[in-house]
Amino acid sequence: MSVPEPTSPGASGAPTSPALNEDALIILPVRNVVLFPQVVLPISMRRELSVAAAQEAVKSQRKIGLLLQRDAQKEDPTPEELHRVGTVASIVRYLTAADGTHHLICQGEQRFSVLDFLSREPFIVARIQLHPEPTSVNPEIEARALRLRELANEALQLLPQAPPELASTLRSIESIPTLVDMIASFLDLKPIEKQEVLATFALRERLDLVLEFLRQRVEVLRISHEIDERTKAAFDERQKEAVLRERLRQIRKELGEDEDGGGDIAELRTALAEAGMPSEVEEHVRAQIGRLERVGEGSPEYSMTRSWLEWMLALPWSKLDHEEIDIDRARRILDEDHFGLEPIKRRIVEFLAVRKLNPEGHSPILCFVGPPGVGKTSLGQSIARALGLKFVRVSLGGVHDEAEIRGHRRTYVGALPGNIVQALRKAGARNPVMMLDEVDKVSASFQGDPSSALLEVLDPEQNHTFRDNYLGVPFDLSKVLFIGTANVLDTVPAPLRDRMEVIQLSGYTQEEKLEIAKHYLVRRQLKANGLQPEQAPLSDAVLRRVISDYTREAGVRSLEREIGAVLRHCAVAIASGQAGPISVGPEDLPRILGAPRFENEVAMRTSVPGVATGLAWTPVGGDILFVESSRVPGSGKLILTGQLGDVMKESAQAAVTLVKGQAERLKIDPQVFEKSDLHIHVPAGAVPKDGPSAGVAIFTSLVSLLTQRTVRNDIAMTGEISLRGLVLPVGGIKDKTVAAARSGIRTVILPARNRRDLEDIPASAREALQFVWAERVEDVIAAAFDGDIAKRAAA
Repeated sequence: MSVPEPTSPGASGAPTSPALNEDALIILPVRNVVLFPQVVLPISMRRELSVAAAQEAVKSQRKIGLLLQRDAQKEDPTPEELHRVGTVASIVRYLTAADGTHHLICQGEQRFSVLDFLSREPFIVARIQLHPEPTSVNPEIEARALRLRELANEALQLLPQAPPELASTLRSIESIPTLVDMIASFLDLKPIEKQEVLATFALRERLDLVLEFLRQRVEVLRISHEIDERTKAAFDERQKEAVLRERLRQIRKELGEDEDGGGDIAELRTALAEAGMPSEVEEHVRAQIGRLERVGEGSPEYSMTRSWLEWMLALPWSKLDHEEIDIDRARRILDEDHFGLEPIKRRIVEFLAVRKLNPEGHSPILCFVGPPGVGKTSLGQSIARALGLKFVRVSLGGVHDEAEIRGHRRTYVGALPGNIVQALRKAGARNPVMMLDEVDKVSASFQGDPSSALLEVLDPEQNHTFRDNYLGVPFDLSKVLFIGTANVLDTVPAPLRDRMEVIQLSGYTQEEKLEIAKHYLVRRQLKANGLQPEQAPLSDAVLRRVISDYTREAGVRSLEREIGAVLRHCAVAIASGQAGPISVGPEDLPRILGAPRFENEVAMRTSVPGVATGLAWTPVGGDILFVESSRVPGSGKLILTGQLGDVMKESAQAAVTLVKGQAERLKIDPQVFEKSDLHIHVPAGAVPKDGPSAGVAIFTSLVSLLTQRTVRNDIAMTGEISLRGLVLPVGGIKDKTVAAARSGIRTVILPARNRRDLEDIPASAREALQFVWAERVEDVIAAAFDGDIAKRAAA
C-alpha cells in the first residue's frame, strides 16, 4: 500500500473544480455505509468519482462530506440520487492497495444538510449547512440517556462474545449526543435506518428513535439466549438419562435380573451362537458385544460397533451349499446355454470332473478372455447351474481403489466391507460361483492398486485367511469358485495373470451367429416383446440379411438388438389389431431397420491397383483392413498416414526396401523410386493402428501399385516380412480368419509357421476359407495376383 503524494491540479490530471471554495464541501457518495459524528470508519472505493473526490480532499487538506446513496446498486449516482443529510469528516489516512482499491479512514465530526449542489464533475461539490449539537440538556433527555445506557449494557451482557473494552468505552462517554451516535453506529441496523437516525437533528427525538431500535435488538437477544439455555438443559437431561440408565443396568445386574443386558444384546448373542464362526473370531465378536453393552446408545461408537456386528453375524461363516456334480447334466446345460464353443465346453467339463473326483483340491481359477458379446458371463452362470451353486458377479470395471476389494477400516464414517465380502453376504453361502468381471479394467491410483489385493483373493495358498480391513478378522475364501473375465490380457498384471488359467474365446462366424440367433436370441426377444413364436416367425434368410447387412461384430449383442427391433415392428402391428402371423421378408428390412449399414467393400476397394486387403486383430475381435498405396511426382520420399504406430511404420519402410530389391525381377523401373514419392495410407484414419502383421499387405499393395496389377478381390493376408523376403508368424490367427470369413473373403494368405494354429480355427471358418501358407513373399505374390506377375515372382 502507498500514500499518494499531494500534487498540483495540473500534475494530477484531474483539475480542481471551479466551484470549490472555502464555503463549499467536497461530497463523497457512499453505499451501505453511514458515518456518525465522533466515529472512526474505514471506507473502500473504486469509482472514479469517489477516488477523484478523496484525492482532491487529501491534496487540498480539506474535509469531506459523506452522503448515502438512495440506490446502492447505482454505479454513478447523480446529486439527486443522494440523501441530503450527511456527516462532515476529516480524512485520517488514505491508502491505495495493490489491487487498485482505495481506502480511507475517516473520523466523523458534525452533521450537515445540503443546500444546493455547485458542481458534478470531476467530483460533486455542495454548499451545506452545519447542524451543531445542543450544549444544554433537560431532565427528560438525561432520563432517556440513562435508559439508553442501561439497555446498551444489557445488550452487551447478552452478546456471547462482546469485547470488554466496548462496555468501558460506553461508560466513559459523557456527551449524550456522542453516546447516542456511538450506539447507533454499533447497532446492526439497516443503512436506511441509520440514515434516519443521522437525519434526526433534535436530540430528544433522536434518543427515542435509538431507544426503540435498541429495545428491539435486546428482545431478540433475550429470545436467542433463552433458546440456548433450553438447548443446553435438554443436552444435560440426555446426559443425566444416560447416567441413570447405566446405574439401573448395574443395579439389575447385582440383583441378577436382565442378565443379557436387554433384548438387542440377547439377539446378538443368539445370532453369534448360531453363526458357526471360528473360535478366535467368535471370541473377538463376543468381546465387541460386551463392549457394546457398556456403551450408551447416544455414543457414536455404539452405531459403528452395532453395524460391524450386524455385518459379522450376517456373513456365511459355516454355511455351505450342497454341490452336486453330474457330468452329463453339465454337458446338457452347457449345450442348452451356448452354441458351439466346443473346446471351451470340453475344458469346463474337465474342470468339473476333476472337482468331483477331488473336492478338497485347489481348483484352477478360470479366466475367460475374448471380445464383448461372446458369452463369457453366461458361461460362468452355466457353471453355477451345473454345480447347483449360487452365482454372484463382482464388477471390477473402473475400480481404482484398493478399498473396493479389501474394504475400509471401520473407524471411517460410512465404512463398508470390500466387494468380495459384500458378494458373499449376498450369496448367503461360503461356496458360491463368484465371477470377477472385467479383470482387465482394474487400474491403480493414489488410493492403491486393486490388482495387488486380488492376488491374495485368487491365491489358493493365501485366500483361506483373507483379511478384509472392515472385518479385521480372517475369512476363508478357499471354498469360493472364482471365475474371471477380460477382453484383453495385455492390461492384466503378470502376477495376477499367472494365478489364472486363461481360456480364449474368439468371435463367431456368420453360420454360428445364425444358429445362435435361431436357438437363443429370437426366443429371448420374443419373450421380451410379449410375442408367441407363431405370431412373428423369422426365416433364415431374414436372419442372414440382418447378420450380413446390419451387424459387424465378434459377439452377438448388436445382432440381438436388431432382432429385437424387427420383433417390435411385429408387436406394433399385432397390438394395432392386425391378424397374425406377421411375415417379415429380407426386402422388408430396409423399411424396418433403415438402409444397410455394411456392405461387401472388398471387391470395390481392391478394384484398382495399389490396394490390398489385410487382416487385423483388435480388442473386440478380428477385422479386415485395407492398405492403399499411391505414387506422385517427387524425390523418393515415403509418406505414411492413417495413425500408424512405430512398429507399423517400420514394416512399411521394410516393405519399400524389399520392393526395391525385387524391382528387376518384377520388371519395375528403378527410376520410379527416385522420381516419385510413395504414399501409403491405412483407413480408417481416426483409428490408431500398430503391429508388424500388416507387412505382407503393405508389400503386396506396393507391388500392385508399381506393376499396375490389381490384387484378387477375394483374398486377404497377414504376416510380418523380413528384408530377406521371409514371411514371419504373427498372432491372432483365429480371430483374423473368423473376421475374413465374416467379411466374405474366400482365400487367406497366412505365414507357413502359423500352420500350427489351424486346429484352433473354427470348423465353419475352415470350411469357408482356402488357406495359402507362405514361406516367402514370392508365395504371396503368386497367390495374390493373376497372370504374368505371378510368373515373374516365381522366376
